[in-house]
Amino acid sequence: MQRVCFTIVAVMLTILACRPMEESMVPTTDNGNVDIAAKLARYAPTELTADLSRVPQSERTVLVELIQAGQLMDEIFLRQASVDNPAVRAEVAAQGGDLVTYFAVNFGPWDRLDDMEPYIGSAPHPAGAGYYPTDMSKEEFEAWISEHPEDREAFESLFTLIRRQEDGLVAVPYSEAFRQWLEPAAEHLRSAAAATSNASLRRFLESRAAAFASDDYYASDLDWMDLDAPVEVTIGPYETYEDGLFSYKAAFEAFVTIDVPEESARLTRFKELLPWLERNLPIPDEYKNFDRGTDSPIRVVDEIYVGGDSKNGVQTLAFNLPNDERVREAKGSKKVMLRNVLQAKFDKILVPIAERVLVREQVDAVSFDAFFAESLQHELAHGLGPGSIVVDGRETEVRMELKELYSTLEEAKADVMGVYDILALAEKGEIAAEVRDALEATYVAGLFRSARFGVHEAHGRGVVSQFNYLLEKGALQVDDEGRFRAVSEVFPGAIESLLREMLMLQANGDYAGTNEFLNKYGVASPALLGAIDRLDDVPVDIRPIYSQAEELLAGA
Repeated sequence: MQRVCFTIVAVMLTILACRPMEESMVPTTDNGNVDIAAKLARYAPTELTADLSRVPQSERTVLVELIQAGQLMDEIFLRQASVDNPAVRAEVAAQGGDLVTYFAVNFGPWDRLDDMEPYIGSAPHPAGAGYYPTDMSKEEFEAWISEHPEDREAFESLFTLIRRQEDGLVAVPYSEAFRQWLEPAAEHLRSAAAATSNASLRRFLESRAAAFASDDYYASDLDWMDLDAPVEVTIGPYETYEDGLFSYKAAFEAFVTIDVPEESARLTRFKELLPWLERNLPIPDEYKNFDRGTDSPIRVVDEIYVGGDSKNGVQTLAFNLPNDERVREAKGSKKVMLRNVLQAKFDKILVPIAERVLVREQVDAVSFDAFFAESLQHELAHGLGPGSIVVDGRETEVRMELKELYSTLEEAKADVMGVYDILALAEKGEIAAEVRDALEATYVAGLFRSARFGVHEAHGRGVVSQFNYLLEKGALQVDDEGRFRAVSEVFPGAIESLLREMLMLQANGDYAGTNEFLNKYGVASPALLGAIDRLDDVPVDIRPIYSQAEELLAGA
């Protein structure tokens, strides 16, 4: 394979509008020889297209405008990931070749498949990404709020950056920090709104364009919940995974997709079962959330373009939004299944993994229907269980109490609850017996798929915790060849027990308990690492290619 040798020379950075009063921390050291081609090969190039025959010709203009708005999310998230990224990107562009592509995949000089280790220079990845001053500690942030309680709301807001100003800290609204990209993005949304014949799409695009200037996303989130159009679009600041300090700050992203109406209609019945699923959770009723809305649409779509946070590293195969508890309590949340992404990951990654890590008699049990069902129930699970909670008499949210541990536990909870709910729905007759029969093997293969994203990083610790807990309870066994078997007699009870522990940590807002749980179960065992080592020639994830989107732009 081609080996790429590069040196990042020292550069002087211009202070960016989104980064007031802060000095550069850009890495300038020589990192020696790095096999970028080998790193890039871990992502399987995959063409993602959609059937546009159901999209009226008038809506093609809408698609073009939305793709252009999505491209601007790339520029914003690049700076959210690191304030130094634009300067490093310029240096990388001068090197050319695979390095340019790999930088684009990672949105920065840190490798998202290698626990954010630098592949350019040697500077460690800042836990707070580009949201906070690079040299700011958690203790400094919390001390500032303690001394300036009037700043708490702005500092903990999803939609502000924290910057140094004179001798203190200041919150900078997204609308100000990213005006250079949000204003043209809003214009693209307004142009799309003017072009569409769909009233619900027009309403959402207009309200989301206004939100880019106001930093108030509540009304447009409600409008997004009501969106019902051939073109399904998600754009704005949503997930908080990139904020490794507190999980307070939302990252900009975009999904431009085409609805698959017959598949969406087939899943409608699961929305109606959400109250039953909440009641069926294995925790006392006082900890269950019966106040959330149940108007939770489920959309099956094909992806034609993504931008920003949703494009970095490992690709999203489904999502559940919005995260605003006010919206969830009013209307629930929308689950979006990215059908073409799911199929690509199953074919190129999950099946080869199963062939290497499962006992031979369970390999053939792995199925796409079970993989799809798991992914759907994972997303539904994000809208179930504790959300708004009371801790020591304070009304708060699980996210705020668990801080940087929240996303790790929440993603693991959704994995486990998804399996628990499939077991319950199969017993109720709502899910086919064939899916239930394939569930355990498909889930175990999926643990290895997710663990390869990094066993030491935040989400990886949640995956490892599931693996170790089930191994401890006897629900998983490993044979002399290092292959794994799901033990059907023990598996359902172990899943229920694990889910109960996770939900109670959330219900109590128990930061210390969550930390103890992850420290106990979140360390990769030799058996797990050995199995992962056997997967070296299997791609870790896909690298989407959006030729269809490029053709639409070229024809505009």
